Amino acid sequence: MTIDRRGIEFGPFDLFGLTLNPTFHWYGLIIVFGILAAAWVAAWMTRRDRKDPDHVWNGVILVVFLGVVFARAWHVLFPSVHAARDRAWYLSHFFDLNEGPLVIWSGGLSIFGAVLGGALGVAIYAYRNKLDTLSWLDIGAVVVPLGQAIGRWGNYVNEELYGSPTTLPWGIRVSNPPPPYSPDTRFHPIFLYESLWNLLTFAVLLGIWLRYRNRLKKGDILLMYLVLYPLARFLLEYLRIDVTLVNGVNVSQVVSAITGLIALALLIIRHRTALLAWMRRLPSSRREHGSGAV
Repeated sequence: MTIDRRGIEFGPFDLFGLTLNPTFHWYGLIIVFGILAAAWVAAWMTRRDRKDPDHVWNGVILVVFLGVVFARAWHVLFPSVHAARDRAWYLSHFFDLNEGPLVIWSGGLSIFGAVLGGALGVAIYAYRNKLDTLSWLDIGAVVVPLGQAIGRWGNYVNEELYGSPTTLPWGIRVSNPPPPYSPDTRFHPIFLYESLWNLLTFAVLLGIWLRYRNRLKKGDILLMYLVLYPLARFLLEYLRIDVTLVNGVNVSQVVSAITGLIALALLIIRHRTALLAWMRRLPSSRREHGSGAV
C-alpha cells in the first residue's frame, strides 16, 4: 500500500492473471465523505420533521448520480480558461479513460451542475414516491452547503480553485502555476473561502429550518440558499484566475448573479404582504420612539 498526494494505492497484485493497482483518490474520498455527512444530517432533519429518513438513503443514489453527471457535464461544456482541456477536446475524447469526461476523479465538477442535477434527482424521487417536493428540497438546501464545505477540500488536494496572487500569510503555493506566475507565487485559497462561507450558510439555514420552518412557506429555504451561495460565488469570481469564459463573459459570475437576483425577487414576492405590513409599522414605531425620548 502506498499513500501519497494523489491518494491511497493498493497493490500491485494479480487477480485471475490481471495485474491490478487500485487507487482511492483523495479527491473522490473527500467528495464521498461530504455526501455522506450531508445525507446523515438530512436523515436527522427528516426524523425531527416526522418524515421517514429511509427516503434519504433510498433516494441518495439517484440524487448523487444525477448531481455528478450534471456537475461533470457543466465542467465539460464550460471548462475554465486554465483547464488542461477545452470543450472541443473533451467532446472529441469522450471515452478517453485517462483525462476524458468520464474520469471524474481527475477533478472538474461544477457546483452549478451538481445543484441542478441533485435538485432534479430530489424532484424525480419525490414525484415517484408521492412526497412533498418543496419541503424535501428545503432539507436538501440546508445540507448541500455542508457537502460543499467538505468537498472544496478536494479542490485543495487537486490544486484547483485558487485565486489571484496575494501576499497574505494564508496564501497557498501550487505545483504548476499558470504562466506568468512562478512556483514561489502565493495565491488566494478560494477553496478555503468558499468552504468557510458554506459552513456559515449551513449553520444559518439549519438554524432557520429548526426555528422557523413552520412559519415559512415551502421552498423558502431553497430560495435562501440560492441567494446566499451565488452571492459569495459572484464576489469570489473577482479573485479567481481560472474563470470560465464564453465570448469574454464570465459564465459562473453571470449565472450566480441571475440566480441570486431571481431567488431574492421570488422571496420578496412570496412575502410581500408581510414586508409591506412591516414597512407600514416602521415609521410609527420611530415616531413613538422619538416622542418617548422627549
